[in-house]
Amino acid sequence: MSEASATAQALADQRLKEAYFTASQTQLVWTRFRRQRAAMVAGAVLVVLVLMGLAAPFLSPYDPTIAGRDKDYQFGAPQIPMFCDHNGCSLRPFLHTLERTRSIETNFRWVTKVNPEKRRYVRFFVEGWTYHLFSVELDLPGRAFDLRLRGIELRTHLFGIDEGGIHLFGTDSAGKDIFSRTLHAIWTSLAVGTIGMLISFFLALIIGGVSGYFGGYIDGLLQMITDAVRTVPTIPLFMALAAFVPPEWSAETRFFFISIILGLVGWPTLARRIRTHLLTERNQEYVLAAQLCGASSGHVIRRHLLPSFTSYIIVDLVISFPYMVLSETALSFIGLGLKEPVNSLGVLLQAVTNADVLLNYQWHFIPALFFIALVLAFVFVGDGLRDAADPYSEQHR
Repeated sequence: MSEASATAQALADQRLKEAYFTASQTQLVWTRFRRQRAAMVAGAVLVVLVLMGLAAPFLSPYDPTIAGRDKDYQFGAPQIPMFCDHNGCSLRPFLHTLERTRSIETNFRWVTKVNPEKRRYVRFFVEGWTYHLFSVELDLPGRAFDLRLRGIELRTHLFGIDEGGIHLFGTDSAGKDIFSRTLHAIWTSLAVGTIGMLISFFLALIIGGVSGYFGGYIDGLLQMITDAVRTVPTIPLFMALAAFVPPEWSAETRFFFISIILGLVGWPTLARRIRTHLLTERNQEYVLAAQLCGASSGHVIRRHLLPSFTSYIIVDLVISFPYMVLSETALSFIGLGLKEPVNSLGVLLQAVTNADVLLNYQWHFIPALFFIALVLAFVFVGDGLRDAADPYSEQHR
């Protein structure tokens, strides 16, 4: 190696060291996170799923409710667009015409026959059912509180077909499009998890912060409350709440209620971690200096103590998010959470408990694949962020 090359390499190494020691915490975490392939792939999958949930009305060719059902294609198999058949190839994707009949040979079950001589072409950016982006509707009993926020009204959808219907994931017993229902279910489960996580996050910050900073009898009292919440059995609790929920509550109200309950029972773990950190940090010199300068307790907690482990709080939230989604899905699956006509992953998974569906209509398992991908993506991203936020993780490798 020549002297010039050695000098250039030394300067490059020096710049890297300077960049490392002058980088912010966020930059360091992102640099470590990018080295983990599994976490990066999971992050890409998670971004795609979140975008699919956000753009569910635009990506859905049909209304996922009973209003958008296909009466002539109940329990219909998935339809995959093609470009070539025995008549030749086409630049536009197409489907063959379907003809459904019943006969004694099939015990009067619906049988779908494909007519390969007729094509139905797929079209993009078509006009369809009307939807509102970012709309919120909440009706509580007694009209005590009604919230209606209507977003932008649109009718454009990504794709459609010039004749009949196109159902990429098939249809259910009512003829509703499973593809459209799956996209809206992803958004519903993410929304429930987000609301529940935010509620538990603020409760954990307040209770854990006060408990860890003040200590003494305040800490003892708050820890008694925390332990009491942790010992509450969740399934009997939700069974009791399901019996308490009035039948006249709308689907949106039930959705909001389940989100709040998930948040109210999900804060103790994070509160314990915040308390443990504050008990360690409250006697540090920078905290004592702030107190001597006359800073209030709230200011010390908000501006000095909590920012010292913000990255760990974010990691904890990401890791706990899939458990919120799992809780909503499990409750809806056993009939204690969201119910029809709400489209959630748990509601869609209820259909697979039917023996007839298990034997004859296996495409109802497709939403389960999205559910598994969503949970695993959050788990891998959370593990990657946890390792990236730990400054000592590289020393153990």
